[in-house]
Amino acid sequence: MQIFKIPDLRKKVFSVLGLLLVFRALAAIPIPGIDAARLNEFFSSNQLLGFLNLFSGGGLSNLSIMMLGVAPYITATIVMQLLTIVFPNLKKIYYEEGAEGRAKFNRISRYLTVPFAIIQGYGFLNLLMSQGVVDRLPLTDMLANVIVVTAGSILLMWIGELISEYKIGNGISLIIFAGIVAALPQTVLASIFSYTPGVLPTYVAFIILSIVVIAGVVFITEGERKIPISYAKQVRGNKMYGGVSTYLPLRVNQAGVIPIIFAISVLLFPQFFAQMASLVSADFALTVNNFVNAFFGNVYFYSALYFVLVVLFTYLYTAITFDPEEIAKNLQRSGGFIPGIRPGAATSAAIAHIVKRITFFGALFLGVVAILPNITQIVTGIQALTIGGTSLLIIVAVALEVMKQIESQLTVREYEGIM
Repeated sequence: MQIFKIPDLRKKVFSVLGLLLVFRALAAIPIPGIDAARLNEFFSSNQLLGFLNLFSGGGLSNLSIMMLGVAPYITATIVMQLLTIVFPNLKKIYYEEGAEGRAKFNRISRYLTVPFAIIQGYGFLNLLMSQGVVDRLPLTDMLANVIVVTAGSILLMWIGELISEYKIGNGISLIIFAGIVAALPQTVLASIFSYTPGVLPTYVAFIILSIVVIAGVVFITEGERKIPISYAKQVRGNKMYGGVSTYLPLRVNQAGVIPIIFAISVLLFPQFFAQMASLVSADFALTVNNFVNAFFGNVYFYSALYFVLVVLFTYLYTAITFDPEEIAKNLQRSGGFIPGIRPGAATSAAIAHIVKRITFFGALFLGVVAILPNITQIVTGIQALTIGGTSLLIIVAVALEVMKQIESQLTVREYEGIM
């Protein structure tokens, strides 16, 4: 309520809501030549497209001009982070040049978004034409559609950055959040229409379970290990600096939803391979397709493999993006140290050891969150009742981030009032 009492904050909130409404309006404008019934059937039978639709903000499910959403930008950002391993200069820009280096890093990510959007747009349209979802297009119309969806993705990236400038949450995250929330009314209606009087206890248990899961996701998302840090006293002239104690927060879930994205990509690659095999041999494609369907049709095997991949990718991504040596160097430069541990290599080893231990719990948490839809379907036996783990993780993380940024702005304004 305090937000709307402060004119500046109220203006920011309404501006962000206005930009999100623009996004939702554009996401409702489809590209030409779509068979809506065939499109819905195809999306319901393809988990990869359903997952990518999540990161498009819901624009992919109706093949809107925003069908790619922020997926190309997310892909470009992930690729850039992975390239920091290969190119030391890129790693130096990201970690050592401060705000200016990160701005340069983000600028390169924006440039990479354009070719990724072109490739993804062309690939999606080709896939949908081969499945009969979209009418066969001549080359000129195909190029026009690719240009339109690429421009839509770039426009959405720009809208996301405009939202971020208001400092009420991250723009890209809020766009994904808006797409998930926009689908909630339809999901609730589907659950109501599929209700039968004999399963009331199941619905009650599902609601209780949902509340418990949300509380657990909030608890783990906010969870962190605090490593105590002390700073040596330094005398400069007649003044003494340092001598204070603080802590280094290490989050339990440092990888976010990236391991889930990687695991989904690996799991669904065999399905794409089966489709591509039809170009070589119809019999071979049929054999591969039958094997893939038999394996992934077993929800127990699929869930177990999915869980293991998410755990492995959580360790891999944390190892790539978290650099204990760099943190140890920064601490040493600023005169900080962990009590009882020598600065330098010993500090780096101690931080790495702690990260490995807390990553174990973070990996288990992400694995369980990833297979939550499968678990709820196995337990309840009702397809309409599912707890979307990835969607829930994104919603909770974005809501917490928005809350913290608004609280920080309210705190600043309270101090300004006192001054």
